[in-house]
Amino acid sequence: MTGQHPDERDAERVRFDIFKSIDRLRLSAWLTLAFERLWPRVLPLLLVAALFVIVAWFGLFRMMPDLVRLGLLTLFVLSLPVCLYTLLRFRLPDHADVSRRIEDVNTLDHQPIAVQSEILATSTDDPFAQALWDEHRKRMAERIRGLKTGLPRTNIPEIDPWGLRAVIGLLLVIAFAFSGSPLGGRLGDAFQSHSSSNALPPRIDAWVTPPRYTGRPPVFLTSAANDQEKQFTVPQNSTLTIRIIGGNGTERVTQTLPDGKPADVPVKQDAKTADTAPAKDQPRNYELTLDTNATVGLINNGTVHSEWAFAVLPDQPPTIRFTREPSSAVNGTMELTYEIRDDYGAASAQAKVEQVQPPAKDARPLFEAPEIPLSLPKRGADGGETKTTRDLTEHVWAGSEIRMTLVAVDDAGQEGRSETKTLVMPERPFANPLARAVVEQRRMLALNANAKPDVLNMLDAITLWPEETIRNPARYLGLRSIRSRLNLAKSDDQLRDVVAYMWQVARGIEDGALSDAERSLREAQEALRQAIEQNASPEEIDKRMADLRKAMNKYMRELAQQAQRNPNMAQAPDPNARELRQEDIDRILKQIEELAKQGSKEQAQQLLSQLNDMLNNLQMRQAQGKNGQGDQMKQQMDKLGDLMRRQQKMMNETHRLEQQRQNGMMQDNGQFGGQMGPDGQQGQMSEEDIAKALKGLQDGQGKLQSDLQQLMDDLNGQGVTPNKDFGDAGKSMGDAQKSLGEADGGQALDQQSNALDSLRKGGQDMMKQMQAMGRAGKPGGPQQSDRDPLGRPSKSDSGTDFGPDRNMLPGQADIQRARQILDAIRERLGNALSPQMEKDYLERLLKFN
Repeated sequence: MTGQHPDERDAERVRFDIFKSIDRLRLSAWLTLAFERLWPRVLPLLLVAALFVIVAWFGLFRMMPDLVRLGLLTLFVLSLPVCLYTLLRFRLPDHADVSRRIEDVNTLDHQPIAVQSEILATSTDDPFAQALWDEHRKRMAERIRGLKTGLPRTNIPEIDPWGLRAVIGLLLVIAFAFSGSPLGGRLGDAFQSHSSSNALPPRIDAWVTPPRYTGRPPVFLTSAANDQEKQFTVPQNSTLTIRIIGGNGTERVTQTLPDGKPADVPVKQDAKTADTAPAKDQPRNYELTLDTNATVGLINNGTVHSEWAFAVLPDQPPTIRFTREPSSAVNGTMELTYEIRDDYGAASAQAKVEQVQPPAKDARPLFEAPEIPLSLPKRGADGGETKTTRDLTEHVWAGSEIRMTLVAVDDAGQEGRSETKTLVMPERPFANPLARAVVEQRRMLALNANAKPDVLNMLDAITLWPEETIRNPARYLGLRSIRSRLNLAKSDDQLRDVVAYMWQVARGIEDGALSDAERSLREAQEALRQAIEQNASPEEIDKRMADLRKAMNKYMRELAQQAQRNPNMAQAPDPNARELRQEDIDRILKQIEELAKQGSKEQAQQLLSQLNDMLNNLQMRQAQGKNGQGDQMKQQMDKLGDLMRRQQKMMNETHRLEQQRQNGMMQDNGQFGGQMGPDGQQGQMSEEDIAKALKGLQDGQGKLQSDLQQLMDDLNGQGVTPNKDFGDAGKSMGDAQKSLGEADGGQALDQQSNALDSLRKGGQDMMKQMQAMGRAGKPGGPQQSDRDPLGRPSKSDSGTDFGPDRNMLPGQADIQRARQILDAIRERLGNALSPQMEKDYLERLLKFN
């Protein structure tokens, strides 16, 4: 090649390019011919497959009877051999076919491409002829480069026009989009039986309903908001409901527990259809209780349609404990103070009692242990003390030693118990010896029915000389009536009636007509309490309130008449004590009625319990006189009141200084321009002035702590033991003194508030000890100045107020505000445009009592 002439090398390169172009031309022509021959033979197979997919994706196979479906499927299967036979007739183009195609397309009839290729390959030794041939070859090469292979021709038969292909392609695209809808079908529908299925696919709804006592709304699993959520946290004992409408009846619901073993969930059926399978055109409900973590799946036609995982929040058992020792009011009514805690609120609570000394083996008791239901705190309240008062003085166990355990039960049936207390069941004190004798015989008969002969003999002995021992004929006739009834009693029920009658006679001897009035009052109170507990109608509340007012008026009238007959009640009243007025009782009753009608069940019951406490302390209080050390006790009460007033004043001053500091910080942040001073001008203390003023309160706080310690020492000297609340108050005062020294007003406020609260609790315990000492005849008994006739803590000039119920009565403004809120809620419920979610929430507010 290196020895060749340049013109020869150029000619050689031209020939190489020409032959390369011819090879590319022939390859392109071969591919074109192959596609033209293959396409008409493949197109029938593609059209048949496209029609099959279109019919399946449109869900037509599910809508066809089995006979039609099988016939159409057979038609598709039989068309496959025909399409394959046409495809097998395909033949690849050869060399001649390629040359002929190039010649036909480029009109080379007189100069075939093969002849031109040979001319290009010819060479000569004559230089002149060589030059002519080179020139000719260049023109031939340019012509060859311009040759065409021609576009592929489909050669489709006339039975398959282009429009049919376009229609099938458009339907295929539409069917693909439709297959993703709920009504879309699947390719497998052509091979499954659908003879008994509905024309429409199933509609599936699933939701979880938490227990009603949790106060939580249902969770809709198939809603748009939860469609993508597959993990849910629900309370224990929630109910999962899956409803299927339509479908072919082959759907299954499975539950997989933490052990990994799936189990089918049966269809829920009522009593009428328990022995028959549910109709496929009827809704099918699946229900199961979620009491542990589980995964629930819905299987449709062998595939998992939906799956949900549930994390179950366990329901914790309730807890209950005594917060104070069981005590009794002056008339023997038992007072229980306790605390109940539960994650969703307790459903019920009671105090279970048993006798410390069990009855003898041969004894035949007529009465079981008393039932003591306990009041419940408001649902949603975070703990707090709850108080229950029960009059158990009529029970035959009154005066005996018992063991008491508080039991709380939640809505799930779980139980919580408190520690067991040993105490003496309060009994009603009887001053009349004859009444005490009747009560004693009553107890003997109630605890052992076999003691009937002994009781009869005792009654005969008491009534043996009535002229000398029983001056009142009515009392003598009452005792003889007891004797006659007891002698005629044969069964245990008749003996229990005699026991109840003996209690009435004993109270009649002790109180006269007052016993019947007090009993009617207690019955009216209990009837009203039950009506409030059961959310009775306003008409029922009106009726119960009318009965209570009538019984209250009768009781107060009889109490006043008894005071006139009893000279011990005619002593001069304490000038600092408040007297009981009829308008006070009417105001309390009116507030109870309004709260009950508004649905404020807890507030109404609390106010009714407070009224009951007042009545418990009302009886016998007028018989209490003064003693030698009463003035000393009053002085201690006044000192405590002064301590509380000074602590309240110091707390107010600390709050004012801390508020000044907060206002200064907001002013620095540009939120407002300052604080108005006492003279109406805008002013603000500096941080240094506030810190100095807080430190100035330190000495005063320390003086309060030392005065409290002196008061505790004085009480110990007078036989009153200060409880731990006074110690807690002293500790809080010391902490507040330290915080004031560090100019930490916020911390000092919390500690001063704790000290004030502890002082109130300690004062209440101190008053109870004084009352107990007064009842026992010890020096330093309670004075009439510490409580009013209803037993409420009275405010003397010293301002002492220790009662936990000092601000328990809701004011008129509070009641009016509650009424406005209820009216606003009902107005929103009546608005048709309010969202359903908001209406459900408001309904739960009205029911959450």
